[in-house]
Amino acid sequence: MRSDWVAHLMGWLIAEENKLKTTTVKIDPGEEIDFMEVDGTDFATFTRGEQIHHLEVEGFAVFPDVLEADHIARLKAATRELPMQTKDYSEAQTYHHEPQCRSDAVAELIGHPPIVEFLHQLMGPEIVFTHGLFTRTLSGSPGISLHTDGQPFGSSIFGYEGSSPRLLRVLYYLDDLPSDRAPFRLIPRSHLSFHAEANPYVRYISHPQEITLCARAGTVVMIPALLFHGTHPNRAAEPRELIQFGYRPAWAGPVREMEDWDPEWVAQAPEAARPYLQSRNTTGIAWQQAHKPQGMQRDAPGINPSRWGD
Repeated sequence: MRSDWVAHLMGWLIAEENKLKTTTVKIDPGEEIDFMEVDGTDFATFTRGEQIHHLEVEGFAVFPDVLEADHIARLKAATRELPMQTKDYSEAQTYHHEPQCRSDAVAELIGHPPIVEFLHQLMGPEIVFTHGLFTRTLSGSPGISLHTDGQPFGSSIFGYEGSSPRLLRVLYYLDDLPSDRAPFRLIPRSHLSFHAEANPYVRYISHPQEITLCARAGTVVMIPALLFHGTHPNRAAEPRELIQFGYRPAWAGPVREMEDWDPEWVAQAPEAARPYLQSRNTTGIAWQQAHKPQGMQRDAPGINPSRWGD
């Protein structure tokens, strides 16, 4: 009975998506990318240590099959009627800021166990949820230029959320990403570079050593905000949907105060989400420092050189 309901709901969603407007692909000839290096790594075989290593060193981690079909169907139903805005470079690139404030199904995803268990091992016990975004990339959308989401002094696009010194993006893909459906692209290890060309305020059309992730629906891709990333165009007939979240350790606050979550929404948010809905201005700032503070420890597993082991 449950599988029949899921099949019916998915059929309805597909029919509704087919009604969405499409546009002819309009890509500036100067921004065409004539290659695609698809990453073929089998991420399903990774140990936890290998996942952490790949995220910290290569700049991304991939978690296949995090969402099952019925969960994807619920999220698609929950986001179907969200009022969407469009990007200035294409009416086919549509988005809605903070979808978790409009849908309990999306808000519950903030504390989704398979992902937050990893985040706690990666970042420690105190984690702050910083940002939510739903995007629906319609047929005809040009690609997103290679950019970072971390900008240490703030910016007109990311405000001060991107100024946090440790910040992650967690991308939940609600659709398959074949090569023609706006798959994700990134420059591995770019978040580690000290070179001027790693300036997080710079954007690139493409890079000769970028790679592409053609993930399945239900996959989560996780990146540090300082990684250069983007997408290919959506040349497929169907839109591509994803939910993007931001997380950081509690100590890693922004450089300037941000607008905080509505306390009424926090009080009514799903229980799974509440541990992560601390003030977005939570910080570990401590200007006055001692050379020999009281209570120094002799152990810190989170910075063990061996933390990438099994």
